[in-house]
Order: sequence, then structure tokens, then C-alpha cells
Amino acid sequence: MTTTLPSAELAPPAKRAPATARKRRRKRHSTPLTIAMLAVLAYFLLPLLWLLVASTKSTQDLFNTFGLWFSHAPQLLTNVRATFTQDDGVFVHWLLNTVMYAGVSSVGAALLAAAGGYGFAKFRFRGDRVAFNLVVGAVMVPATALAIPTYLLFAKAGLVNTPWAVILPSLVNPFGLYLMRVYAEDAVPDSILEAARIDGAGEARIFFRIVLRLLGPGLVTVLLFTLVATWNNYFLPLIMLNNPNLYPVTVGLSSWAARAQNGGAGSSSDMLALVVTGSLISIVPLVVAFLMLQRYWQSGLASGGVKQ
Repeated sequence: MTTTLPSAELAPPAKRAPATARKRRRKRHSTPLTIAMLAVLAYFLLPLLWLLVASTKSTQDLFNTFGLWFSHAPQLLTNVRATFTQDDGVFVHWLLNTVMYAGVSSVGAALLAAAGGYGFAKFRFRGDRVAFNLVVGAVMVPATALAIPTYLLFAKAGLVNTPWAVILPSLVNPFGLYLMRVYAEDAVPDSILEAARIDGAGEARIFFRIVLRLLGPGLVTVLLFTLVATWNNYFLPLIMLNNPNLYPVTVGLSSWAARAQNGGAGSSSDMLALVVTGSLISIVPLVVAFLMLQRYWQSGLASGGVKQ
């Protein structure tokens, strides 16, 4: 009489991983790497901590107290109120100018980079490789090297001392175009484009109705990079603008700091404290923009993690 053994008894015993291998898999922390990451974290957070603490001090306390701790008489609200009311509220005007420059430049640069990157990725034309190599080479050219030629060009066109002198140069983003070209190669399937063309959709409709949605995470990345670059830009507005009413925050706060150091007309003893407080206020919109737009990055990473 034959007996049938259960399948579990017929199966060979599972091989147990060696104890050293299990310990190696369990041990994932590295002390040197942790120390290096803490050093990098301190490098980025200490300036922000100093700015936050310094914004609560008067000009005298900035020089007489420890830099990374508060004074005995914090006056953050007083400094904020004085920053917004100094020189008839010109800081608000500078802040609005910066929002306009950075907003228009970032949206325009993102759209141009998306269109150019999509064109390089999905269309073939004579000289496309040479043109794209020129774009990659333009990434290596520092923006400060182009500031003086840009000023001479805009002076001939009569655009100096106008908002266009800051906006138009900021629309050109070679790195953003390169990034969008690399992203569009995988994010935009050729099958979707062919199906849309068979249905009779034109190239413009395909780009604005289909491609831009697929390029969402890359588009937001270029937008944020351009937003930060234009918001923090100092040299280009400095040479392009001479009207204080057109200044962005960077140039405006620099003029306040120069006036405080030189003791010019209208300067007060707390002018340096207002410069520090204005610097703190100027970074708040950037933090808000990152917090609001980071979900598009997360969704893009999640969709890219699924292999189709």
C-alpha cells in the first residue's frame, strides 16, 4: 500500500542565509555617513537659523549679542512693521516687483523649455544634434559672463530700465531645456502621439492638451529652478535698472545696506536690522512655493517607478 506524503514534506528544506549575511542586511547605518549628513544639514540650516534669530534684534544687538541666540529684548514684530513702513513702504513695492519678475520669468521659461525639450526629443530635423550640443554647451556659460553683452543689446533696443530687461533674459534656460528633453524622451510615449495624430489632432493641440500634462513633474522642476534663480538674481537687475521703483528685493535691500554703512540721508540707526528682517521676509514666498509644488515631484517619482 502506497502512502502519499504531503507536498510540504516532499519539498526540500529552505536554505537559511548565513548569520553573517543576515547581520549584514540588518546593519544599514554608517557612522561616517551620518556625520557627513549632519554636517550638510547644519551647513544649510545654520544660516536660516541665524537669519531668524537676527531678525528679532536691533542693530545694536546684532553686534553685541551671540549670533545664534536671541537677545534680552526680542523685537521681531517691531522690525517687520518698520521694514514695511520704511521710505513710505517701498519694500512692499520691491516685493511685488520681485513676484512679477520671478513669476512671469519662471512660467515663461518652463513653457519654452518644455516646448524645446519636447521638440528635440520627439522630432528629427537637419542639424538637431548640433543644435542640442550648442544647448548643452550653453549650460556651461555663467550668467554673469553674459550680463554686459545683454546690457549692450538691450540698450540698443531701448529696453534698459524697464521690467523687460529682467524678464526677457530670464526666459532663456539652457539647463531647463536639457532637462525637459531628457524627461520627454521617456515621459511622452510615441504611441500616444501617433494615436492623437490619427484622430486628427494638430501638433499645437497635442502639445498643450497631452504633452504638457505628461511633462508635469519636469515642468514644475524647471519652474522652481527658474523661480529661485530669478528671485535671487542680483547682478542683472543691478546693471539693468536705475529706477528704485523697479528694483527687486535683492537690489533694494542692497541699497538700504549701502545707505546704512555710508550714513546717507534718511538712514536710521536700525537700518541694518531692517535689511536682515527684509531678507527673512523675502524667503517666505520661496518656502511657500516649494511646499505647494513639491507634491508634483512626488507624483512624478511615483509614476516613474512603475514600469509599463
